[in-house]
Amino acid sequence: MSALVLDAGALIAVDSNDRPMVARLRLALEQNLELRTTGIVVAEVWRDPSGRQANLARLMKSIEVRAVDADLGRQAGVLLGRAGGGQAPDATVVAVAETGDRVVTSDPGDIERLVQASGRSIGVVSC
Repeated sequence: MSALVLDAGALIAVDSNDRPMVARLRLALEQNLELRTTGIVVAEVWRDPSGRQANLARLMKSIEVRAVDADLGRQAGVLLGRAGGGQAPDATVVAVAETGDRVVTSDPGDIERLVQASGRSIGVVSC
């Protein structure tokens, strides 16, 4: 089974009620695609302490959020080193993506460099 791995841009689009993004993710769920992200990506987008980010809160129920532990942190760091730089949250997104997955991102260039550094066949889709 392949997955859509979401970066902050994808989650921000949902939070902003970007209808094409919401429709894309709804279709992915209907097709039994897994939605995945990391805890650091959630930290980039979650702002309301009372949980009033309704669109994002609804989506979060369908997303597997992987913790950024020491192992994932090391994997992301290695990707950043191989890619010659980048952002740690983006590196965690690529680190949790598996061969055949697609990363949905607002920064395709940054993600592409990290995907190349990973050596895996991971698609990159702009949101």
